[in-house]
Amino acid sequence: MTDHRNVLEVDGLTVQLPEGQAARPILDGVTLHVRPGETVGLVGESGSGKSVACRSVLGLLPEGARADGRIRVGGREVLDLGPAGLRDLRARRVAMVFQDPRASINPLRRVGDFLTEGLRAAGTPAAEAAARAEELLDAVGVRDPHGALRRYPHQFSGGMLQRVVIAAALAGQPELLLADEPTTALDVTTQAEVIAVLTRLQADRGTGMLFVTHDLELASAVCDRIYVMYAGRIVEERAVTELFARPRHPYTAGLLACTPRLEPGAAPPRPIPGRPVSLAEAPAGCAFAARCAHAEDRCRTEPPALTPHGPGLAACHRADEGILP
Repeated sequence: MTDHRNVLEVDGLTVQLPEGQAARPILDGVTLHVRPGETVGLVGESGSGKSVACRSVLGLLPEGARADGRIRVGGREVLDLGPAGLRDLRARRVAMVFQDPRASINPLRRVGDFLTEGLRAAGTPAAEAAARAEELLDAVGVRDPHGALRRYPHQFSGGMLQRVVIAAALAGQPELLLADEPTTALDVTTQAEVIAVLTRLQADRGTGMLFVTHDLELASAVCDRIYVMYAGRIVEERAVTELFARPRHPYTAGLLACTPRLEPGAAPPRPIPGRPVSLAEAPAGCAFAARCAHAEDRCRTEPPALTPHGPGLAACHRADEGILP
């Protein structure tokens, strides 16, 4: 049932590559939601399906892929939209910030052209669009916004260029912001500055945000709730404080254990043994069983359902047994 309080609803989303290209779906029954003004994290190792889930919201599927399930933005069914509907969705309702800002901007065009293109396409007069672009650059902390409009991408540092990309994403006043590892290519100081800009602007505008990252510490500083993904499935969902205090899935506990801590006396990071499941593998039971110290026979034969455990969800046969520290 549709909940109109949610700006994003993904319900049972399965994305399958053409036959012969993968042994299992890239996404397998993914269900999640984002409320207006809420920041929701999507975390997991590389290859878990985070970016595919994020891009699917814009209708950006891998070539030849088949998608089943539902994706609703503001009540509109994304998977039913044609080309015109998708253009409107991307221009007005949903915006995305990618991890590499230099891959998002044409290096041969001035930043002002990049920022005003969408506004002018929507019918905004050129002078008004330029003024709006200056306001956005000022809001994200770009120095000399008027002069910045005339500069080319190579004349900006990585951090400043990511601010430009964030300004462009917010130009259409979207209901939903998709942030796909937006700070991965930046140093720690610049990362903190960009995150501060993102969260401040998102809070000011009441925009919902789906924040994709492999960094649980970063997710804890940014997000209200977190979904944990493994091998194309959601394996846990919980509020940030509850997730860190008492994870219910061994994979979540493993991600937390391999995160470096700066506190005095903190235990050294412990890597998760083994390797993630590839698309060429289709385990019969829990996809994490081969790496899990708590796996039983049924874990290797019966895939666990994502069900309520405490104030959240977990896909683990032993979630209520107190097996995790």
